Amino acid sequence: MDRLATVCIALLLASASATNVRQCKNGQPYPLGVDIEGCDQLPCNVVKGGRALMKVNFVGTRDNIKQIRAVVHATALGITVPYELPEEVADVCRNLLYGASCPIEKSEDVSYNFIFDVDSSYPEISVKVQLNLVDENDESVACFITDIKVQKA
Repeated sequence: MDRLATVCIALLLASASATNVRQCKNGQPYPLGVDIEGCDQLPCNVVKGGRALMKVNFVGTRDNIKQIRAVVHATALGITVPYELPEEVADVCRNLLYGASCPIEKSEDVSYNFIFDVDSSYPEISVKVQLNLVDENDESVACFITDIKVQKA
């Protein structure tokens, strides 16, 4: 399968099952689409000790992006804190779908498979989650905000 066919399939999959997420407040690029598994409407319910699976479809913002990492901030009860991700999840290039790989070129359409683990010690509250994909120059490539509701198993 050639690269164009792969991109077309990725676009169709992303647009067919997108979750309605919000744009980040600092003008970062907005992804083409986000599909949060099992969530059509916000807030997305996630189970303590489980995981939220997200496919983030985005476009390269410049040529030759060699590294992209996921940076997460969580806001609950009016307090925003960074949420540390394991390296194997934070490394976006390692988790690209449909045969894509880094470096990413400007206007190249790719999909990132993001796995958000929900610790079993989390309180059962609503949380605003911001996911920002940043390149090796700390410039945003794509950013969105979603709401989750942590629930008992």
